[in-house]
Amino acid sequence: MLGFLLRLLPFWVREPLLIAVGSVLGVRIMYLAVRDHDRVAAGLGVVFLVFTAIRVYAVIRALRARRNPSPTASADAAVDAAAQPQAETGPRPGPDTPKKKEEEHNAWGQAFAAVAVFGALAAALWLAPRFTPSDDNTTRPASCSGGTHEELPKAYKDTPRPVTGEELCKALNRPELAKLLGTPEETATTASSSNNTAPLTDGKVAEPEAEVAFDTYTVNVSATYNKLSIDQYVKLMKFGDEKDIKTLTVLGRPAVLASDHTMRLEINLGSGGSGGPVEEGPLARTLSVALDRNDRGGYCEITVWSTSGALPNDSALLDIAEKVLPRIPERPVR
Repeated sequence: MLGFLLRLLPFWVREPLLIAVGSVLGVRIMYLAVRDHDRVAAGLGVVFLVFTAIRVYAVIRALRARRNPSPTASADAAVDAAAQPQAETGPRPGPDTPKKKEEEHNAWGQAFAAVAVFGALAAALWLAPRFTPSDDNTTRPASCSGGTHEELPKAYKDTPRPVTGEELCKALNRPELAKLLGTPEETATTASSSNNTAPLTDGKVAEPEAEVAFDTYTVNVSATYNKLSIDQYVKLMKFGDEKDIKTLTVLGRPAVLASDHTMRLEINLGSGGSGGPVEEGPLARTLSVALDRNDRGGYCEITVWSTSGALPNDSALLDIAEKVLPRIPERPVR
């Protein structure tokens, strides 16, 4: 259908149109082929450019023929003039009469108009990907849920100014989090939060948490609103399996760094529905910081681990804490 419509166009409209479209497509395809190192695209671009060169050659020949008529055409014109009746003597239109010049001007005007229109269309097609949303499959960073909020457990209502899991998630899932972890090229694959209560407290201690996972590391942040101070927490660590315990101060608050293994639980969803034994998972590094400067009880924990067992430097945990802690209100005086 398109070829039929093109054949209906006058020569001086059709050929400039084919030249404009062929040159734009050829150059564009060659650019993409060089950028993506695609030989098939390069071959297709060469086909378009050769096609365009052939059309240009045809237009040049037509222009030369119009400017320099062949002797055979001149002789035929003379014979036709002699064969006309003598009664029709009088001045005949020459090759440079106003009518012929007007026709030439109209042909050139149509050609330039066609080139201008399709040049504008080609430019629009060229620039459209820069100003319109792309349909590529580029991975987008995971975002925290902004849906309907579930009713908070009673422990949150009994706790003065508690932070929620969603607030922790927004404080943790920052654009620069991957850079703080030392993997700036990665994007978050999952981001989740929950409004839990601390285990073994009969639901009386609020313990919201949030977790953001990357390809390399996973970061978990939780806030525990109990009466355990960092000083007491350090003493308990010394009786546990924690390793590399190091006390320090973060934003004027008592803090402690420690390492411990995570737990790996395998669940079988087959017909039996049984799960495997709880195994020791990869090593995790945790920074625990008091919820207030006076260490009156309660703490925020930032934990990082990876499936490979590799851990970032402690400075990454400190940098994350400096970003997250200002978003958690200090525990008021009881």
